[in-house]
Amino acid sequence: MPQTIIIGDIHGCYAELRDLLDKVAPSADDRIIALGDIVDRGPDSEKVLEFFRDTPNATSLMGNHEHKHVRSARGEVPPALSQIIVKLQLEDAYPQWAEFMAGFSSHIELPEAILVHGFFEPGVPLTEQDEEAMIGTVSGEERVCEKYSNYWYECYTGPKPLIAGHHSYLRNGQPVIRDGLFYGIDTGCAYGGRLTALVLPEFRIVSVPSRRDYWAEQRGGFDGSGLGKAE
Repeated sequence: MPQTIIIGDIHGCYAELRDLLDKVAPSADDRIIALGDIVDRGPDSEKVLEFFRDTPNATSLMGNHEHKHVRSARGEVPPALSQIIVKLQLEDAYPQWAEFMAGFSSHIELPEAILVHGFFEPGVPLTEQDEEAMIGTVSGEERVCEKYSNYWYECYTGPKPLIAGHHSYLRNGQPVIRDGLFYGIDTGCAYGGRLTALVLPEFRIVSVPSRRDYWAEQRGGFDGSGLGKAE
């Protein structure tokens, strides 16, 4: 039976992505879905982008980092430090990559689960969800957390399991798994944590360690004074 391999926040950690896929060993028929935030903070954003552009059956959701790249490339908002670094890394290819990221979806509904990058308001049908909340923008996050607190996912009751990234809620390299209803699989790879996948239909967790705290290294090499909130 074909598998669906759902991957938490990669954040430019291409080596760890390869480690994870080596461990899962997907077949040509398997589907690979990243939950967004595939770029920024890690060292190899372009290699990760190339993987999702060039690999059959692979796609990514829109995370708040992709959303910020798209909007800043259009001149709608100023870039934060992590976008400035990646723009420098991508050089002349940046506009094309920003356009590629603009095609990412805010959510995917599978037979087994609903996938979003950020948040999902409990009790609200998928068709009525706040798109910015699903993407994990600052304003979308604030709207959800004002109503449900930072532990909003404890209020989620279905109807399908919800799989999300965006925050490493436990901050110890482990995913949040709640009653088979919520799976939070951002496990802080760019911060020296782990990169985690949830493999459907078994809902099997697969994880690999990060090599180091990439974001501390990148952030330390730039003067972020005068920039907006780092994303």
